[in-house]
Amino acid sequence: MAEKHYVYVLKSEVDGRLYKGMTQNLELRLSQHNGGKVKSTKGYMPWVLVYHEIFETRQEARLREKYLKSGAGREFLKDILAA
Repeated sequence: MAEKHYVYVLKSEVDGRLYKGMTQNLELRLSQHNGGKVKSTKGYMPWVLVYHEIFETRQEARLREKYLKSGAGREFLKDILAA
């Protein structure tokens, strides 16, 4: 069976900023973010997982990650995270 690909959104408990990314191991990736192993998120720890989606292929996941980083994707996240 093929690996699953996750697109995830983290929220900083420091200032509320969102971080969007993709991975094949969600648990490991979250621990990397909270362990200070990711340069771009190090200064805003701790992070909590607020949203994720699962995809069959890396290509699908990458397209969704790009969407979530776009203006329309930000609006989508604002709406679902407010619910």
